[in-house]
Amino acid sequence: MQTENDPGTNEGAYQKLAAHLDRLPGGFPPSDTGAEIGLLKCLFTPAEAALASWLTLDQEEAGVIAARASLPVAEAEQRLSQMAQKGLIFAVQPPNQPARYQAAPFVVGIYELQVNNLSPEVLQALTAYQSTRKSRPPVPTIPQLRTIPVHQSIDIHLEALPHEQVRELVQGHRRYAVAPCICRRRARLTGAGCKAPEESCLIFDEWADYYLRTGRGRAVELSEVRQILERADAANLVLQPSNSKDIAFLCCCCRCCCGILRAIQQHPRPAEVVASPFRAQLDPAACQGCWTCLDRCPMSALAREDGRVALNADRCIGCGLCVSTCPSGALTLQRRADRLSSDTPANLNDTWRIVSQAQARARCEQQG
Repeated sequence: MQTENDPGTNEGAYQKLAAHLDRLPGGFPPSDTGAEIGLLKCLFTPAEAALASWLTLDQEEAGVIAARASLPVAEAEQRLSQMAQKGLIFAVQPPNQPARYQAAPFVVGIYELQVNNLSPEVLQALTAYQSTRKSRPPVPTIPQLRTIPVHQSIDIHLEALPHEQVRELVQGHRRYAVAPCICRRRARLTGAGCKAPEESCLIFDEWADYYLRTGRGRAVELSEVRQILERADAANLVLQPSNSKDIAFLCCCCRCCCGILRAIQQHPRPAEVVASPFRAQLDPAACQGCWTCLDRCPMSALAREDGRVALNADRCIGCGLCVSTCPSGALTLQRRADRLSSDTPANLNDTWRIVSQAQARARCEQQG
C-alpha cells in the first residue's frame, strides 16, 4: 500500500477519484463493501489520487493539468511522470516536445498496466473489488474491444476491409512491442491459469513507446509479431484489438483467464454483445466429424448432433478459430449484415469518447 503523506489530501481524494474513474469508459462501479477505495489505496498515493481526478481523455501538457489542479507546474510534472511510470495514467513523449498526459480508464487501462505490479496485496485488493462491485444494466454503446478472425480463416473471396484483417492491421504500424497478458499472469500467480503463452499482448506506435519507456514490454519487429499471432492461433487464442480502425493494441485472449471473454460466455447470445464483422457458417453435409472445432470454440457455439457438428449462430463471435482448423471446409466465415464498417471508430481516443458520452447520457437518464 502507498504511504506518502500529503496534508492537502485525505480520504476524499480517493472518493473523488473513484467517481472520476466511474465516468470514464468501462466505468468503475462502487462495491458493496467499499473495496474500490481499498484498491485505489493500493495503487495511488493520496496526492496521486487527487491529481489523477483532474486528467481527461485529452492528451495535455503538464502545465494545463497543473492549472486545473492548482499546483505548481514543476510539482505536477514530477507527479504525472511518476504516475505514468506506475501505470496509473497514460503518457505520450513526442520527440523534442513536452510530454502529454491522459487519463486511463480502469479497464481497458489501469488494470492492464499493473502487469508488473501484481503483489499479493494488489491481487487481494483486485479480488475483493471484483467479487463485490455492483452490477449495472448495460449501456447501449460500442464495446472497447472487438473480435477479429485469425488470418487463416478469411477466404480470399470474402470481402474483408483492412481494419478487419489482422495482418493488415499490424503491418500498418511503425513501432511494435509485446507485453505479458495480465489475465494469464494473474491467474498463474493465484494457482490457476492455462498453458497459453503469457507474452502475447501486442502494442503499437505511441502505446508501444509508453510500454517500452515504463518497462512493461519489449520491442519486436513485424516478423516476430506475425510469429506471435501464429502461436496465438495454435493456442486457441481469440484476437481482440482496440475497437478502432487504427488499433492501439491487440490482445490474444484465452477463454479461461480473460475477464472479458468469461463475461461474454455468460451471455445467452454472445453474438449480440460483441463488435465483430463476421460469423461462422456451417455446411453440415461437409462435416467429417473430427470434432476439432468443439475444442477450439471459446463460446460453445458448436456441439455434436447426429454424428455431425451443429452451429448455434447466436453464440458465435466470429473469431475464426473453428474455421482455420476445419479439414473439410465445412466451416467458413460470412459477413454480418448488421455490422457496418462505419460503426468502427477511427482510433482508440474516438472509441473512448463515444463510450464515455454514452455512459454520461445513461447516467443522466437514470437520474431523471
